[in-house]
Amino acid sequence: MSKVLKALQTEANDAIQSTFISLTKRLNYTSSPLLDAVEYALLSGGKRMRPLLLSITGTMLSANKQDINVASLAIECIHSYSLVHDDLPAMDNDDLRRGKPTCHIKYDEATAILAGDALQSSAFECLSSMPLSEYAQTKRHELIAILAKASGMRGMCQGQSLDLLATGETISLDDLIKLHQLKTGALIESAVSMATCLSPTANEDTRKLLSVYSKAIGLAFQIQDDILDLTSDTATLGKPQGSDLINGKSTFVTHLGLQGAKDALTVQYEEALHALEQLPYNTEQLKLFTQYMVARTH
Repeated sequence: MSKVLKALQTEANDAIQSTFISLTKRLNYTSSPLLDAVEYALLSGGKRMRPLLLSITGTMLSANKQDINVASLAIECIHSYSLVHDDLPAMDNDDLRRGKPTCHIKYDEATAILAGDALQSSAFECLSSMPLSEYAQTKRHELIAILAKASGMRGMCQGQSLDLLATGETISLDDLIKLHQLKTGALIESAVSMATCLSPTANEDTRKLLSVYSKAIGLAFQIQDDILDLTSDTATLGKPQGSDLINGKSTFVTHLGLQGAKDALTVQYEEALHALEQLPYNTEQLKLFTQYMVARTH
């Protein structure tokens, strides 16, 4: 990761932590084992890819920084809840996440379920109650709608359901793409959509080009995940290596082979860059982000 992107990632992580503290104070969250589990899931690290993408895009589009921070916390709450639930015995049954015990191992299964539930509702409490700029005040409903669609029956949850149904089964490449456009891509796309929603300058052409971009990097992110599951190691990944194969998951590697998956990754990468080249903005930071997405090692 470049120094520029690393600094932006640190800034995004700091914003998540400070904005969450502000949210807990605003809503008078009570200190409890549940809050401990929520903080463990949300604040224990991670790449912060979605908040970072939202921040870079929003800054490029002249969105207000506080508005970006509020939206970033909301999307990271949704992402963190999904990981807590994904790791549960009833789903992927993982005991390691980000190099640490998963939430249900650290605490217990019931607490992990409730922590995921609390993180989900916290995302929408954040969007509905945290202070926003005068411009963004008029966009609360749209922001909530974007995140709800991306995380629910028309997005991530539906993708997770399709993933469970496909476990141990043979599915077509088209079905695999659809599955991951929902499970992984929808939330990544929502980061860009929320950024454009917060921008007073983004026009329809910009929204369309950024939609093309976000769809491409959403798929690229999952293809690289599948490649890393085969080629990396547990210490680097921060989660069990080879878990997809062990759990009988269909992946881009099982469908296309390792080189075929790498070729597919290149196609999505080039499509993303082509969309960025057509934008009338300085897209250098988004290009750095895109390069990192396809070259990351964990």
